[in-house]
Amino acid sequence: MHKLQAHKGVVAYLLAKPGAEAGYPFGPGTLVLKVAGKMFALLGEDSKPETINLRCIPDEALALRAAHRSIIPGYHMDKRHWNTLTLDGSLPDELVLELMDQSYALVVKGLPKAKREQLQGH
Repeated sequence: MHKLQAHKGVVAYLLAKPGAEAGYPFGPGTLVLKVAGKMFALLGEDSKPETINLRCIPDEALALRAAHRSIIPGYHMDKRHWNTLTLDGSLPDELVLELMDQSYALVVKGLPKAKREQLQGH
């Protein structure tokens, strides 16, 4: 697999998700990705190395933080439901992909049924 944890790779992967949109509602340097108006990822572009905030399952979030030094409670987010990943190359691409997929899925799951079906092409 190519080196996912480069900015372009992360953004391309997230924007490929059905209904995903990107913007800068908080100003330059903080790229927000949303689905149906709900945030599922936030990239700290000014951070060196870059960071990404992702929605998470609270119990799993604690285990991930314990297992990986580059996963911490969500910066400026509800720390129970969000993790911040530092994209410094220390996390396996497969884990980052899984956590991005999970974040998107958790947000979609919380959408009204009609919006979920619209995303699935029904």
